[in-house]
Amino acid sequence: MPELPEVETVKETLKNKIVGLSIQKVDVYYDKMMSKATSDRLVGQQIIDMNRLGKYIIFNLTDLDFISHLRMEGRYFIKADEPILKHEHIVFHLSNGQTLRYHDTRKFGTFDVREKHETYLVPPLSKLGLEPFQMDPMDFYHRLKKSKKPIKTALLDQTIVAGIGNIYADEILFASHVHPLRRADKVTKKEATWLIERGRGILESAIEAGGTTIRTYVSSLGVTGRFQLTLMVHQRLDEQCYICGDQIRKVVVGGRSSFYCDTCQKR
Repeated sequence: MPELPEVETVKETLKNKIVGLSIQKVDVYYDKMMSKATSDRLVGQQIIDMNRLGKYIIFNLTDLDFISHLRMEGRYFIKADEPILKHEHIVFHLSNGQTLRYHDTRKFGTFDVREKHETYLVPPLSKLGLEPFQMDPMDFYHRLKKSKKPIKTALLDQTIVAGIGNIYADEILFASHVHPLRRADKVTKKEATWLIERGRGILESAIEAGGTTIRTYVSSLGVTGRFQLTLMVHQRLDEQCYICGDQIRKVVVGGRSSFYCDTCQKR
């Protein structure tokens, strides 16, 4: 699943290509993903700007905000007159003659249209916590004090902190020396500060590298992340820890595979 750095890469790539263009027509080939009423509202709107909050991409249009979540396998591609592929479920026809196509093999992507004054005041964006870049470590600490869930699960809870997914949660926990099964309310103030501050550094490095490409995910226009070359623990099961030499282990936390070093991350 694309996480904050991948979504930032997609947003920036698209921003450089489509801002200033207008949506002239929308073809929907999977109506459970977008209703005709929604697609009709987009016709005639100009793409003024693009933003992001957590894992959501926000298309700022003339009169509306169009909110997109890629979920597990969603991707955007810009094409001209090529045939529509099997998993290209939504095609936006742009004023320059090109098309912006939403490709999703699993059909989990979501789309919402909001009036500009309500974009951040109603779901889905109103339910999100702050991103690590805006989060005060002590605020984060007090949020964790209210949760008895494992810290790995808490990091994935978008209402607590927005934008972190499975890959970066593993990397942030390792950098902060916190075991993924540690209960969130047992995390110390010092550790909460590490999780936020070191988390910022990891996310910034991943954004600079273009995100992390794991399995099938490729960002918009074929942009492939390089941060996977620097992963410390994620998907490195049985390999040696770069810090202590112990073997990287795996445990399932909240249904998600979590990779960690038992020596560097004490429970």
